Amino acid sequence: MRFVVIGGGPAGLRAASTAARLGAEVVVIERDVIGGAANLWDCIPSKAMIATGALVSRARRAELLGVCPLNPEVDLKSLAIRVRDVEERLVSSGTSQLESQGVRIVRGSGRMNGPHCVEVCSSGEPVETFEADAVLLSTGSSPRIPEWAEIDGDRVLTTRQAYPPPTIPEHLVVIGSGVTGVEFVHMFSSLGSRVTLIVSRQQVLPAKDPEVAAALEADFLARGVNLAIGARATAIDRSTLGVAVRCDDGRVIEGSHALVCIGSVPCSEGLGLETTGVNVNSGGYVPVNRHCQTNIPHIYAAGDLSGRLPLASVAAVQGHKVAEHVMGLHTHSHRHLDYDKAASAIFTEPEIADVGLAEAEAFAVGRKIRVTKVPYASNARALIDGEPRGFVKIVSDPATGVVLGGSIVGSHAAELVSVLALAVTANLRVIDLAESLFVHPALAEALAEAAE
Repeated sequence: MRFVVIGGGPAGLRAASTAARLGAEVVVIERDVIGGAANLWDCIPSKAMIATGALVSRARRAELLGVCPLNPEVDLKSLAIRVRDVEERLVSSGTSQLESQGVRIVRGSGRMNGPHCVEVCSSGEPVETFEADAVLLSTGSSPRIPEWAEIDGDRVLTTRQAYPPPTIPEHLVVIGSGVTGVEFVHMFSSLGSRVTLIVSRQQVLPAKDPEVAAALEADFLARGVNLAIGARATAIDRSTLGVAVRCDDGRVIEGSHALVCIGSVPCSEGLGLETTGVNVNSGGYVPVNRHCQTNIPHIYAAGDLSGRLPLASVAAVQGHKVAEHVMGLHTHSHRHLDYDKAASAIFTEPEIADVGLAEAEAFAVGRKIRVTKVPYASNARALIDGEPRGFVKIVSDPATGVVLGGSIVGSHAAELVSVLALAVTANLRVIDLAESLFVHPALAEALAEAAE
């Protein structure tokens, strides 16, 4: 089986590794680094900076834990070195893994030249060609830049120009209040910037539970973040001193820098898909079925390009499933991906994580549910750590007790939600959580309490 992967991000890396282990002859074409944008620009560097910001915030609250007041300062040069070191370690690990499995890694841009032919290009010119029995398209996405936002990399930035920036902005105006936007608000406010967040809807995180969004808004206000609710940015004026963001309601918000965080667009242009007959929808995404197959059965798409959940974790599992399908393992017992049961997290402070059915979503469709909730403030470990903010909420079926979903706001929410994700995926009941013998004192005890 000759399997060619175009794009070595989370989906491509996992697909290549799994297919090689199963005996395929695998080629990965990657123009940047193994791990893709997740390692180079998005997930990993942002979370590395957030970890630094969280340490600074915690140090400033050290007096609450009986430590003399601390006032740490961020060394941007050291921070940049640290971020780069984390990236390089992950890239090296992923590259070594593939090479040890016999996967050939080819540097360049991949594109289709017919249903079974993949070209590798450098500077726009073909340099090598591969015949493939199966192809995975996993080229990811890039930040969406509206026509009214002229990015200069100095005063007006995209997320990929902020890891870290040359200087900590004096006053950062963040445009976009989705997951990426709120993470950057948290990050830069922790690092010492004054921050204004432009919120086009009536709450931050418009796709999330209103109670979750309200908890995050309260934290932002406590930090001194200015929330411009109900304002949609329409233009950015630059000067040598800063920026002025104009909004559709007449408000003008001035700052030293602007950061544009309004979603992403799939990287489907230049892939030569017109030579294959692969369908591309109006948004530039490549539609797939439950096996991640396109309309051309031997050509697959995964990760952000597939238009499914834009999460690195989802992309990796998609890649694994693609490799199994390519190698014929779907003819055996096979569990299909259920995107409605994917866990997600937002690395703000407090952290936010959720999985499965949300309370507001259930009410919107008239579904009967049971909702139970406990505050972090009642948990011994949260009080010991000086982190009493937040709550655990579990949504279950009132008739069967099966866990349908849940939300967590608080310290280590991204880790705790894994327990709820397992419960949702395995159709466990609330009694299974309530009667689990968790460690004491531990934050996980809040899950058992919320399940009672």
